[in-house]
Amino acid sequence: MGEKEEVIAPAPSMDIDEGQIAAEKQMRDIGADLYLEVQQYSREELDAERKIVLRKLDWVIMPMICMTYTIQFLDKLSLNYASAYSLIPDLGLQGQRYSWTAAIFNFGYLFWAMPANYLIQRLPVSKYTGTMILIWSILLCCHVAAKNYAGMLALRFLLGMFEASISPAIMNIVSMFYTREEQPLRMCVFLAFNGMATMVGALLGFGLGHVESSTIKSWQLIFLVIGLINFVWSWVFLWVMPDSPSSARFLTHKQRIVAIDRIASNMIGVKTKQFQFSQAIEALLDIKVHCLMLIGMGCGVINGGVSNFASSLIKGFGFSGINATLLQLPTGAFEFFLVPLCGLAAGYFKDSRCIILALICLPPLGGLIGIRLTSLDHRWSLVGCTWLQYLIGAPVILSWNLLTTNIAGHTKRSTANGLWFVFYAAGNIAGANIFFARESPRYYSALTGLIVCYGGMIVIALFLMGWMGWQNKSRDRKYGPGEDEQAVADGFRDQTDKQSLHFRYAL
Repeated sequence: MGEKEEVIAPAPSMDIDEGQIAAEKQMRDIGADLYLEVQQYSREELDAERKIVLRKLDWVIMPMICMTYTIQFLDKLSLNYASAYSLIPDLGLQGQRYSWTAAIFNFGYLFWAMPANYLIQRLPVSKYTGTMILIWSILLCCHVAAKNYAGMLALRFLLGMFEASISPAIMNIVSMFYTREEQPLRMCVFLAFNGMATMVGALLGFGLGHVESSTIKSWQLIFLVIGLINFVWSWVFLWVMPDSPSSARFLTHKQRIVAIDRIASNMIGVKTKQFQFSQAIEALLDIKVHCLMLIGMGCGVINGGVSNFASSLIKGFGFSGINATLLQLPTGAFEFFLVPLCGLAAGYFKDSRCIILALICLPPLGGLIGIRLTSLDHRWSLVGCTWLQYLIGAPVILSWNLLTTNIAGHTKRSTANGLWFVFYAAGNIAGANIFFARESPRYYSALTGLIVCYGGMIVIALFLMGWMGWQNKSRDRKYGPGEDEQAVADGFRDQTDKQSLHFRYAL
């Protein structure tokens, strides 16, 4: 017999190795490398910088977010303010045509809600968001050239599509820069700037309503001025807003490490760009996501009705068009001052998010009952009940915070966020179309629908609190106390809240 031939195994392909390395790098959390550097510093050194880093974040990130929220809510309110003047007769938007003009914005929002959330996961979040602001500012200016119903429908659909990114992008930014305890107050503060937008918009609409020009009408001037403000801000946003703590130019390298160390306790990492299909399926089957989707739909119905028909309601109580615009000024003050108090309470009292969400639904619920039952002779009481409806911002932001703090796994969170905004947009569509012109000024069908939504949101919030509390206790019994180093490590490995057995829910 001949000698055995030596079998030589082929050398491993460099292309395969490089491909595996590239894949692992893509799945790696963008903050993981900086988190490894945490070990180079003592806990005392890191803690000494924490307050400095938080102060810097609050002086840069928060003003950027607050201004962005102000101008984007001005966009949404622009149609409401324009409707107080000659927009409706000029473009033939009488009857249900105005309702559909208001609603189609949300069809665009609905169309782009899921793609927007996945793009936010894949792309640099600040660059993507700044580009969206730039595009919608141009679209808003184009409203000036609208000549008919069809043209207005097309513009409002596109505007809704490009604005679908802003809220999930801001949620993403807040979760990357702030801890669980810090998020409720800051999220309520920036949403309260919707109230600032309401006040600014009411004054702007009132002032522009007095402009007498043969070349441009008051409603056109409203769209043009708000569009130009957005255009300027888009370039500021693109220049200043960082994509993550690791790219924040206003922080030193050590402060970036501290920023990552601060948010490690959130147990969700910072961000990965890899889409994981299994996480998307988990989001679709998660009872927490289902509850928050239903709350989102309820918020949408209320917001869609109130934001588009506040002028019509107040005019129906016996006020002129220009005074109906001015009388919406206090609604902004309600939102601007009361919504942050909800965030302050949710951040101060542990596990109070769900109960505060339920409680804050009670005043506007009472206001709706007041509108339904109070005589038209008491028009100032009716106006006061209308003002209470602008507290809807508090349930919206608290449900966002429940999403950002209780959904781990980046694809799962992107999917859950997308579903929330899909249902929110669907609710806005319904809310804008349950105000029937024939029922003016009472709109009984609409009031009944809004009352049901608030009642449902209260029940769901209390159920969600009980379910997550039961889950926490069950995990404590099986695996011991959570929210430890293992939970942090699971977050940087892109584990979902279901997979990470040391993850605990914030109620």
